[in-house]
Amino acid sequence: MDIVEEYDVITEADLDNLKDVISNQDLPSAINTIKDYLKKQDLVELNIGVTGESGSGKSTFVNAFRGLGDEEEGSAETGPVETTMEPEVYLHPKYKNVKVWDLPGIGTPNFKADEYLKLVQFERYDFFIIIASDRFRECHTQLAKEIMRMGKKFYFVRSKMDSCIDAEKRKKNFDQKKTLDKIREDCENGLRKIGIDDPVVFLISSFKLGKYDLNQLQERMEKELPQHKRRVLLLALPNITLEINEKKKKALQANIPKIALLSALVATVPLPGLSCAVDVAIIIQQTEMYYSVFGLDDPSLQKLCERSGKTLEELKSLMKSSLHFGINPASILPLLGAASLIVAENAVEYVASLIPIIGTVVAGGMSYMTVSIMLKRALNDIAEDARNVLMAAVGTDV
Repeated sequence: MDIVEEYDVITEADLDNLKDVISNQDLPSAINTIKDYLKKQDLVELNIGVTGESGSGKSTFVNAFRGLGDEEEGSAETGPVETTMEPEVYLHPKYKNVKVWDLPGIGTPNFKADEYLKLVQFERYDFFIIIASDRFRECHTQLAKEIMRMGKKFYFVRSKMDSCIDAEKRKKNFDQKKTLDKIREDCENGLRKIGIDDPVVFLISSFKLGKYDLNQLQERMEKELPQHKRRVLLLALPNITLEINEKKKKALQANIPKIALLSALVATVPLPGLSCAVDVAIIIQQTEMYYSVFGLDDPSLQKLCERSGKTLEELKSLMKSSLHFGINPASILPLLGAASLIVAENAVEYVASLIPIIGTVVAGGMSYMTVSIMLKRALNDIAEDARNVLMAAVGTDV
């Protein structure tokens, strides 16, 4: 299987068109063209509809999913009564193509699922999250059945688990696992009684999103989404569990061959200085993106400090990547040169033979391997930094 088929993210036509464009540009324009192309790779739109009864915690979940607290700038309005009277979209702070919709509450005496879905423009959403803070009721199943009838996915989420567990802790012989199993079973049995044959319920606390069933919910959503939207969902999730941290690393690692293929393409364009300049630009762009995805950029670290009680200096002291002091051509070039030496010691002709679209071109093979080595090293280091920071900030909760 060749690289293009395996990753299914870039076509021969894409490469041919890109090569034609940059072949007729000067050096600065060609570099900007490559940068723009990289940015466009993650513009797949994802729309998530969050619904449930008034007071169930819809808006708080919308905020938590986007990594925001209820009182932060850009957060959805929350309150003890229904604050959402029509669908309201909230963009992810880092991925504007990820849109989380806070939908009007359900559960009125005359609730009709078909009319509700028409009101909220059913067709725009990739999937729905149906939230209840207590028992699931007839309105929840009406909505679920109508969503299913119209050919889309939904997920039952039992919210406010933190409050529920705190209340149960007052009882003698409290056992958290048994308590969670009992709540889940009660929700599932309730759904069966009102018409859902094989229900699956995810237990969530929006104030402690990393606990309970977030990982299981993420896995289910990712499994059922079209392939081109799975990566978008995963990267947009807040980096709050070790499992999500590892999945993000794997998703970014799978993307490295595509990025390296672009470098190999540029190396075949006869424009002096272009190949090295583009390699530096690619590595800077991707490394900055890695820091953002793992929440190691300064704004994300500052939020983590506020929630964990740690200082910025404490968290940064755990970061060992050589690039966390600053990502720029001066810090990239020495590492790029070292990676090029490693490539030169290997059979470049073999590497080039793995790139059928480019052809057996030594320059293309060297660029491909150099960028691959650099990005893999950077990703491994940054993912490890993220793991250390997360464990220090959240402790055993991850």
